Amino acid sequence: MRCLSIMSAFTPALLLATPMADASPRAVTALDAWRAQSDARAEDPRLARPLTRAEAERALALLAADRRRALATRYGSAMADRKLTIGDKTLRWESKVFGEAAPGHRSLWISMHGGGNAAPEVNDQQWRNQLRLYEPAEGIYLAPRAPTDTWNLWHEPHIDPLFQELIDAQVAMNGVDPNRVYLMGYSAGGDGVWQLAPRMADRFAAAAMMAGHPGDASLLPLRNLPFALFMGGADAAYDRNKLAGEKAAELDRLAAADPGGYVHMARIYPGLPHWMDRKDAEGVPWMATFTRNPWPTRVVWVQDDVPNDRFYWLQIRDAAATTRGDTIVARVDGQTITLTGTVPAGTTLRLSDRLLNLDRAVRVIVNGRTMHDAKVPRTAAAIERSLRERFDPDSAATATLSLG
Repeated sequence: MRCLSIMSAFTPALLLATPMADASPRAVTALDAWRAQSDARAEDPRLARPLTRAEAERALALLAADRRRALATRYGSAMADRKLTIGDKTLRWESKVFGEAAPGHRSLWISMHGGGNAAPEVNDQQWRNQLRLYEPAEGIYLAPRAPTDTWNLWHEPHIDPLFQELIDAQVAMNGVDPNRVYLMGYSAGGDGVWQLAPRMADRFAAAAMMAGHPGDASLLPLRNLPFALFMGGADAAYDRNKLAGEKAAELDRLAAADPGGYVHMARIYPGLPHWMDRKDAEGVPWMATFTRNPWPTRVVWVQDDVPNDRFYWLQIRDAAATTRGDTIVARVDGQTITLTGTVPAGTTLRLSDRLLNLDRAVRVIVNGRTMHDAKVPRTAAAIERSLRERFDPDSAATATLSLG
């Protein structure tokens, strides 16, 4: 399979958008004036002006182009050096590129190595092995080196922000489609998949766990993330084989109770030990059949011991104030949004015409109580904030509603 160089130009169709014929120039002109300022502030009142749907699409294209240029500058050295640093933790990586894809349509495969609780040279060897394990038909196959050598090297709290920035950088500079980002890992890397896939499900198109231990991870947030698990039937250390069978059965039950959700595949290979002789590579083409839906009409969000403040189109004010196991179940039925569970004051709904019609009233019911029943205006402020949090134009909100 041919392997190509990376750092290709990125000019996705969204960023080349031109004004729609029915777009009023007023709000777009105000946005252009704001963008022209060298000291532009996100709190500028011009960004709060209501937008038509066409204006919001134009604003998203303009602001995404600006953000991409800013990130290209910010991450230029990091991408050249193949390492990202946040605080005192550095994530290094090596990668290969397979197949052909138009700019903005390339897939990204994040593949986590095994090891952990070992000397650095042992984990370095595991890292080098991981780079050789799998070959997607197309995409950037990227093997990161864990920043630490601890037993839980792939699910410590610093991993989430490092992976968020890694994805942003690859989208901004290497033409990655944010709807085609995949997560996988072997052994201790599989441990990481069990933990990271549920708490970062909104960033991935599919995930695959190879020979990992599930620990205490909840499967409930996987509702919209296709998930594969692979295990040797004789891989009895730490009861990995037994637990894999139990988790596969749990996914079967969840899928049966929620049609359309919890898409999964499970392979427990009879007689195989911890090394599955590459049989688990069948997960790669299976994952490649999926693209992410950033606007699902049903979301199950469960807080882990590493809390997050944003999940799909839900956002909370203070993740640190949550308790492990706090759960929000959100549904959209026409123009009605229903939230149940632990819904803290100040919860924000990140909305888009891809989720419901923002030209009509939106009704919000929280634990049986109607909290809102009116239109929610589209604004450039909502778009700018979304893109500043993540360079993920397809999941960028064009309107936000904060619930008291």
